[in-house]
Amino acid sequence: MTKIGLIGFGTVGQSVTRILTDGSHSDVELASICNRNVEKKRVDWVPDDVIWTSDFEDVLKSDVEIIIELIGGTEPATHLIRQALELGKSVVTANKQVVAQSGSSLIETAHSNDCRLLFEAAVGGGIPVIRGVQEGLSGDVLTRIHGLLNGTCNYILTRMESAQITFEQALEEAQQLGFAEADPTADIDGGDAQAKIAILSAIGLGCPVRLDSIPTTTIRGIDPIDFVYADRLHSTVRQVSRVERLDVAKKTVSASVQLMLVPNASPLARAEGSQNLVVVDGVRSGETAFSGFGAGGDPTAVAVVSDLIAISRGNSSVVNWPTQTPDGSAQIDFDLAHYIRFVVIDRPGIISELAQVFATHDINIDSLLQEPGWSKRELPFVITLERCNTSAVRNALSEIRRFDFHARDLFWMPILTREKT
Repeated sequence: MTKIGLIGFGTVGQSVTRILTDGSHSDVELASICNRNVEKKRVDWVPDDVIWTSDFEDVLKSDVEIIIELIGGTEPATHLIRQALELGKSVVTANKQVVAQSGSSLIETAHSNDCRLLFEAAVGGGIPVIRGVQEGLSGDVLTRIHGLLNGTCNYILTRMESAQITFEQALEEAQQLGFAEADPTADIDGGDAQAKIAILSAIGLGCPVRLDSIPTTTIRGIDPIDFVYADRLHSTVRQVSRVERLDVAKKTVSASVQLMLVPNASPLARAEGSQNLVVVDGVRSGETAFSGFGAGGDPTAVAVVSDLIAISRGNSSVVNWPTQTPDGSAQIDFDLAHYIRFVVIDRPGIISELAQVFATHDINIDSLLQEPGWSKRELPFVITLERCNTSAVRNALSEIRRFDFHARDLFWMPILTREKT
């Protein structure tokens, strides 16, 4: 029987404990639980023979063979994981930030000490996307991975659309239901999804990138009117994380986490609430989708326990983290169509002024949308642009922002297309 040590007894840690102590997994034994405040966290449903401690050194020095790290944050989690691996103890973690920032060196440490580091729960919660791309699609050359990697953002956006409420109202609702943290910054500003797409780039495309080189945009700027215009364009709005291979030999990719206009025909448009969805494109296998609950105690715990069961039974594959290129940066420019929403103090000539700037940057306007009935002092309208490089759009909008007709700052997002960029 394989002895397990659990470090971290929060929402996921408690769900893991319930799974390990319900009698359904007789080949593993929860031997110890480490938490900073034992007296506050101790519960009577944990078996009496499980040792409680507030010092993770007690777990490291014990005879447990696998350690589950669920404390979150980069430190002391990274140090703890490295210590465990150096002692020859395998580690299972759900810590996306640690894996994204230190995955390469930690996996090398695991290899050197004949043990394993698995982290299925770090991306997509209970969705087996890491195992899917690493094992299920290992016979193919993967070219692009994109999807919805943050359940909080997806819940907020789908509620704004279905209930016609503001971003602030949807966020408050998500917090009340436990889908959003008290401080939701990492979710709504893209940091959470940024770490996840960095991991998928390394594991799925074989192209590790520096975390800080992946651009992210917040979802705070979205307005209910954007869903009205999106509907007229037979689309919706989602926070999309994407990475695409540019050069196999040079291990270069383009990557981003941003709001995008998503056509209703896309699988991403049909994912609602806190659901996560990852779509993987392969040269031979085509499009493969992984879908499910990407957050919450129970789904994440299932991924954690699945990893440790694989290790205990000797079924876990060796995770390989490719060597990073000297630069290790993701390229940030895509050739895509674009959606731009303006809110202006109306006067004659606004459209011609905008058209002139876009023409100067060799950008073609595709469509102009304006809903009737709005005040002339705060008039929203949308311009969509034909496919062009994001840097050209960025430069054009920098000029446009200096015009005096803006009632509110403009809102800009790319339009997701099936064509390769």
